[in-house]
Amino acid sequence: MNNNNKTILLTGGGTGGSVVPVLAMVEIIKDSKLEIRNSKFFWIGTKFGPEKNMVERENIKFLSISSGKFRRYFSWQNFIDPFKILIGFFQSLIILIKNKPKVVISAGSFVSVPVVVAAWILRIPILIHQLDYRPGLANKLMAPFANVITVTFEKSLQDYSNKAIHIGAFIRDSLVDIKVSKKFAQEKLGLQSKKLTILVLGGGTGSIVINNLVEECLDELSKFCQIIHITGQNKQTNETFQLEEKYKEYKSFEFLNTDGLIKVFKIADLVVSRAGMGILIELSGLKKPSIIIPMPDSHQEDNAKMLSDRNAGIVFNQKTLTNEKFIECIKKLINDDELRKKYGERIGEVIKKGDKEKIVKIIDKLSSK
Repeated sequence: MNNNNKTILLTGGGTGGSVVPVLAMVEIIKDSKLEIRNSKFFWIGTKFGPEKNMVERENIKFLSISSGKFRRYFSWQNFIDPFKILIGFFQSLIILIKNKPKVVISAGSFVSVPVVVAAWILRIPILIHQLDYRPGLANKLMAPFANVITVTFEKSLQDYSNKAIHIGAFIRDSLVDIKVSKKFAQEKLGLQSKKLTILVLGGGTGSIVINNLVEECLDELSKFCQIIHITGQNKQTNETFQLEEKYKEYKSFEFLNTDGLIKVFKIADLVVSRAGMGILIELSGLKKPSIIIPMPDSHQEDNAKMLSDRNAGIVFNQKTLTNEKFIECIKKLINDDELRKKYGERIGEVIKKGDKEKIVKIIDKLSSK
């Protein structure tokens, strides 16, 4: 069959972490010289996660299915979610039979599990990408069904069988090759050029803890820097809007598309972030000095430790972080150009850049089976 007629199914969601690397792969495929660049793409995700906005803004058709979690702790939802997952499985079967994709690509998340199982039953080739330093439960469940498992870190090869291929990390060229001038971006957002700017990211769904931390520290932070705060989907409150009115140095957004992210990354002199590997890859590619606050008791702590061990970022334990420590750290970095430069260079060296030619050839080969 001619490659022009191929359809590629992408799946993931619930948070932005499983979405970012797959969108980067789409960009790489479209920019390749192989005929697979003419493929059609569509996405299966959750109904209420941030991925719908992220995907549709890239002009990719989005479909949602019923989704549940595989929790390893007691919750009353554990009695309901197996039925949601079963429904999601049958919804996936119908979608796959109707759309006839030549390959399925996922970078994790529980919504992908029934999709991958349905694809395996229908003998559709499957590629799973292991993004994080520690393998997640969803990827562990999907691994037996996958034809190929690409991994960001060489260490992850031991976590899977001979299906695993060390491929590195992918970042969208549209973010790295930023053609917007810093002055233009500052003017668009109504920020000053004389004052340095911190960008605060709480993850795709937004971190209430980080949001509260920023708002509580805003009175002090606004004295020596400007703040761009991405609160996460449905996390802006009346108080957030009131703070914007009170402090001209503070700008908040629930969510930004690629064009918006290009502007805020261009402006940012320092980034405060969760430790999802998707955002860490982007910070590495952009060489942005960063303060990392991983989600407690999660795989993010492994991601953050990797940076901390290489002195590639300042990592705080959320449980022991105080407002005073946070303000003091930001003030120190904002006032020390050389220190920011050092952290930026080191984070840029930590994560291996992905082999674009290799990933396209892998996907092309799978789609030709």
